[in-house]
Amino acid sequence: MSGFSPRRLAALVRKEGAQILRDPSTFLIAFVLPMILLFLFGYAVSLDTSRTRIGLVLQDSSAPALRLAQAYQTSPYFEVTMARTIQPMREKMVGGDLRAIIVIPSDFGAGVKRGRPPAIQIITDGSQPNTANFAAAYGEGVRAQWAAAEGLERNPGAAGPPVSLSARFWYNPELKSRYFLVPGSIAIVMTMIGTLLTALVVAREWERGTMEAMMATPITMVEFIVSKLLPYYLLALCSMAMCTAIGIWAFGVPFRGSLLTLFAIASAFLMPALGLGLFISSATKNQFVASQIATLAGFLPTFLLSGFIFEIASMPWPIQAITYIVPARYLIPSLQTVFLAGDQWGLILPNIGVMLGFGLFFFTLSFRVTRRSLD
Repeated sequence: MSGFSPRRLAALVRKEGAQILRDPSTFLIAFVLPMILLFLFGYAVSLDTSRTRIGLVLQDSSAPALRLAQAYQTSPYFEVTMARTIQPMREKMVGGDLRAIIVIPSDFGAGVKRGRPPAIQIITDGSQPNTANFAAAYGEGVRAQWAAAEGLERNPGAAGPPVSLSARFWYNPELKSRYFLVPGSIAIVMTMIGTLLTALVVAREWERGTMEAMMATPITMVEFIVSKLLPYYLLALCSMAMCTAIGIWAFGVPFRGSLLTLFAIASAFLMPALGLGLFISSATKNQFVASQIATLAGFLPTFLLSGFIFEIASMPWPIQAITYIVPARYLIPSLQTVFLAGDQWGLILPNIGVMLGFGLFFFTLSFRVTRRSLD
């Protein structure tokens, strides 16, 4: 068998490129599906808690109670429904129309006059724990801000004004979930192209009967692997660039890093993604089986165990241990860093190193699986 030939490699790459051009499903997955995902994660999916529907039961008509009720009504976090008794609010919560009920008791004004306002009651819908926690925290926050403005939390024995707290949120001052969902969706897109599409390339050759013809040619292992992966590598980078442009211009996601850093991160992740897809394709030799395994081994771990939607720190420790072998765990924080914070190489470089290590591992497996057929 002859050695490596750049001319032969170029011919193989052209052949693979022509095969991609003749397959419309590839372009649907590479360009149409990413736009749908960006639309869903940019507009339809939102983890923001603004305008949570709550019921406000005002059992007191004193001036302090009315001012506290107005504080809840003007809060940007709540959409308030007023009532004098708790019974209609309870029915609305059971029907799913309200997520929390705040009760201002009948002796509220009298307690304020004595300098000891009674506690308000915050009832939340525990069927949605995250929303319940947010509603309780924001409800108490509105009360605390009102009490500070009324001077009720000042220590009578202390000299001067009370301590004032000012909260600042770096990198995402408005706490928009879109700012980390859109970069995370880019990881999903690259996984689909890098793993799902690549998992079909060798299996397709076996199913169509063209692998035997290729084995009869003097191609080398390196030429075969590179010709299969290079077109999908370029396709994934183009799709990533399109998603980045849409995220910045259509969704207003800030981009504080450099394009060079972004492409370095994407290229590092594509190494394990492409390597895993090629290994699955070479091992199964069947497109249907390869696609199912690629979904289980590539797409689902990226979606569920990478920190994209569910925070890794809140997972049980055995699941947290499993996330360390998911390459997307190291991609998503790098993407969020380059978008929101800039080129923070102290965080990005270790993640790139881990992703390249995974890529080397999967490529080694792929070479061993296909070596007996080509060398």
